[in-house]
Amino acid sequence: MFSSDVPTSDSQYTEVLLCAFAPLREPGSGSMCLLGTEGVSRKGAKAQRKDRKGIKLRHHVFSTSRKKNVTLVVVVALALMSGACAALRPTDTAGPRTEVRLYPVALADLGTRLEDASQAWYQISQHYGLQRRTEAHLDPYTATLQSVPPELAASIQLPKVGDDAKPTEEQTRESLRRFIVEWQRLIGATPQELSLVERTDETSGTKVARYEQRPFRYPLRGGFGKLEIRFGNDRRLVSLSSNCLPDSERLQAALNQVSPAMTGEEAVTRVKSQPITVSSGNGQQTVTLPDNAVLDPRQLVVYVLPPTQTPGQTPNESGGLELHLAWEINVTNGPIKTIYFDAVSSQVIAAT
Repeated sequence: MFSSDVPTSDSQYTEVLLCAFAPLREPGSGSMCLLGTEGVSRKGAKAQRKDRKGIKLRHHVFSTSRKKNVTLVVVVALALMSGACAALRPTDTAGPRTEVRLYPVALADLGTRLEDASQAWYQISQHYGLQRRTEAHLDPYTATLQSVPPELAASIQLPKVGDDAKPTEEQTRESLRRFIVEWQRLIGATPQELSLVERTDETSGTKVARYEQRPFRYPLRGGFGKLEIRFGNDRRLVSLSSNCLPDSERLQAALNQVSPAMTGEEAVTRVKSQPITVSSGNGQQTVTLPDNAVLDPRQLVVYVLPPTQTPGQTPNESGGLELHLAWEINVTNGPIKTIYFDAVSSQVIAAT
C-alpha cells in the first residue's frame, strides 16, 4: 500500500495499514496517526508523508463526490414528487373559471375621477371667460357633467363649420363632434364611443342631439352611457348632460375576462324558478310570471347597477357603479316587459 525503500516488519505494516483507513486529522489537531518511526530512514519518512498527503487528497475527493451525488439524488427526488403531484391534480371539467373576485366589474376610484373632472371644469370655465369660480354639477356616480350653469352656457358656442349662413345637417353634426372632442374630459367619452341616436329641432328653435355610448362588446343597459346636447340656431349652448362611463378601455379589458356561466335557454329556466323584484314609484314589489308568459333571451348586455347605499352614505363610499354581464330576456304575456338576469351569479338584477 505504501512504497518505501526501507523494509518494514509485520507490526509496522499493520500500523501503516490501520493508519490508511483511520480518519485523517488536520495538522496540529493533536491526534495525528503516526507511522512507526523505529528503523525508518529519512527517505522512508518522507515517502510516508507523501503517501499520507495522497490518502488525504483521495479522502477529500471521495467526500466531495459523495456530497454531490447525495445532492443530485435529492434534486431528482423532489422533481419526481412535484411531477407526481401535478399528474394527480384533477382536471376541471367545467373549463376556465370566471375570476369571482373581479366580478362584478367596478368603476375606477371615483375620488380620483372627481378631482380630474373638477380640474377640467376649471380650465373650461376659464377658457370661456367665467370670472368667478363655480362648482361643476357632476353626476354622483360617473363624475361627468350633469348640467352647465346658465351664466356659463350663454357664453359657449359650438364650433363653426363652413361659411353657410344656415349650416347643413352634415355641418351641424361635425360641429357637435368637435364640441365633444373639446369637452370629452367632462363628458366621459370620446366621439368614437358615441353613436348619435337622435337629432331633432324643437318648435322653440332649440336643437337637440342625443347620443348613446357604445364602448363595449355588448350593448350598454341600466340608464347610463347617455349624452344630451341642446343648443340654439346661433350655436349657443343651452344645456349639456352626460352620464357616460369614463375609462371605458379599462372596463372593457376587465369585461373580457368574464364569460357567461349559462346559455340563454338555461337563464330562462332559472328565471322561472326565482321571485322577480321590480322597482316602482312606490318602492319595490315582487311579481310572479303567469303560466302563459313567454320568455325570449334576446342577447347578452352589460348592465350598469348602482350600489346599494345605506342612509347618509355617498356613492363613492358605497363602492361605485357595478358592471354585470346579463341576459336581456323579453317577456310576452306578463306584468313586466324585460328581465335582466346575471349570466355569472345567476340572479335577477333588474326588471322593467
